[in-house]
Amino acid sequence: MENVSSHKHFILDGFNELGALRPVLFIPFSIMFVVSLSANSLLLYVVISQRSLHSPMCILIASMAFVDLSLPVFIVPHMLLSFLFNWRGISLLGCLVQMHFIHFVGAFQSTLLVWMAIDRYFAICTPLYYHECMALPRFLKFIIPLVVRNVILITLFVSLAGSLSFCHRNVIQHCFCEHMALVELACGSTAINSLSGLMALFFIPVADVIFTFASYVVIFSSVLKSRRSGVKALHTCVTHIVVITVSVTNALVAFLSYRIRNLLPVAVRIFFSTMYLLFPSCFNPIIYGVRTTEIRQHIVKIFKNL
Repeated sequence: MENVSSHKHFILDGFNELGALRPVLFIPFSIMFVVSLSANSLLLYVVISQRSLHSPMCILIASMAFVDLSLPVFIVPHMLLSFLFNWRGISLLGCLVQMHFIHFVGAFQSTLLVWMAIDRYFAICTPLYYHECMALPRFLKFIIPLVVRNVILITLFVSLAGSLSFCHRNVIQHCFCEHMALVELACGSTAINSLSGLMALFFIPVADVIFTFASYVVIFSSVLKSRRSGVKALHTCVTHIVVITVSVTNALVAFLSYRIRNLLPVAVRIFFSTMYLLFPSCFNPIIYGVRTTEIRQHIVKIFKNL
């Protein structure tokens, strides 16, 4: 058996099947990167600079923009350099740091949807008590447990991945350090790592989506029973549901593809994993920002004054 110390350095070999066409990927990913940076930066600037937008929902939208801005900044530049200049190396420590950041920040894409759903519930079902319920001291009881959950589960499976021995291979079939892409290179049993990854999958994005869908069912039921106009509820919630459906589909395919790998080519698996992180970063500013009337009005003003 090789010395384990010889595998403290890894090669990120995502989309290697494309061969000479691999550098062409620089074009679509750089476009997505620019779109994500510009759209989320604009959204953050508008919400922060306009005092009238400092409402709970707009602050949650700005938080989503911050998350969507952070993820591409941390992973896409290295991918672009890899496509253009074949820079594929990464240390084990660097891989674990990147893994923790990607999964920890990425987890908040679904967790923020839960907080948005809670905001919509109070705004539509209990409008008279909305500001009281959404006051920070009270809303912290919804924030803190989910943050603690994310920290514990993400730190758990990243720590377990860091304790593995990599004595056979050091080529990661991915463009960044995704959890199972690294774990599958380890020698010895990785059952506990696979279990911890599945726990994080079902207790973070899946649980968040179930809670979000359930809250929207309650909202729609409340609107129908009270015979109030459901236009605003539908306008706000249906777009959320569409994004959730697309995002969770990408997430489930990306995570479960390592368990059913014979059904999907490696390149397809990598594509879904990448889209799980980048798709929301590009489209959330439009769905949660531009479609919000107050934010859209301020964005229009900015462009008119240019």
